[in-house]
Amino acid sequence: MFVDTPGIMGKVVDTLARRINLRAEEQLNQNIDLVLYLVDHTRARDIEENKTLGLVRKFKGHKILVINKIDVVKPTHIVEYKFMEEEFDAVVEISAIARKNLGHLLEVLFEFLPVGKPTVDTKTLIQPGLNLDSKTFLGEIVREKAFLFLRREVPYSMTAVIDDTIDRDNGVFYIKARILTSADRYKSMIIGKDGRMIKEISMAARKELETATNRKVFLDLTVETDTHWMEYV
Repeated sequence: MFVDTPGIMGKVVDTLARRINLRAEEQLNQNIDLVLYLVDHTRARDIEENKTLGLVRKFKGHKILVINKIDVVKPTHIVEYKFMEEEFDAVVEISAIARKNLGHLLEVLFEFLPVGKPTVDTKTLIQPGLNLDSKTFLGEIVREKAFLFLRREVPYSMTAVIDDTIDRDNGVFYIKARILTSADRYKSMIIGKDGRMIKEISMAARKELETATNRKVFLDLTVETDTHWMEYV
């Protein structure tokens, strides 16, 4: 099982960032056998990396340092990460986008993982197992599509929630969803001129939802401004 922790925020400016940082630390305190510490050598080390390294250092199990984007020659700050090699059981350089050395990473990973009993029936498993409830899973699909279309304009200022799901008699899976954002100016960007942007997001999300659920989906998607969404989402 792979557990992907939230990214560490260097500056904690709101309750959401504070909860994200705490959640990442909580994950490392669970029953974890191995930690993969993934770094981007094209980015200079900063306060976020220092915080993350501090968390990894507290972990008493096996640790692998994974250096991503080795397909990129410049810019590089790899020397800022190389000094950490002695603190890890292994170091693997990969390129996720070029799929380079991913097989080798798995081989190294299995060298340090203990043998355990199966936790799922692989003969009947037809999709990845997720530690999410169904509404959270569906909401993440909507949020992902919104992020892909808007990440330059609305970085981390929005989320998606699923209010209702209904199996209609005609076989259509009805999903009522909202994109929440923290300011009216972001709401306008998300909707777009003549509603074009929200239509693009809705169309992309609906296609992904139909693939994920193997159903015909009707997505009822709206946008709301809620300055407090980070406090309870």
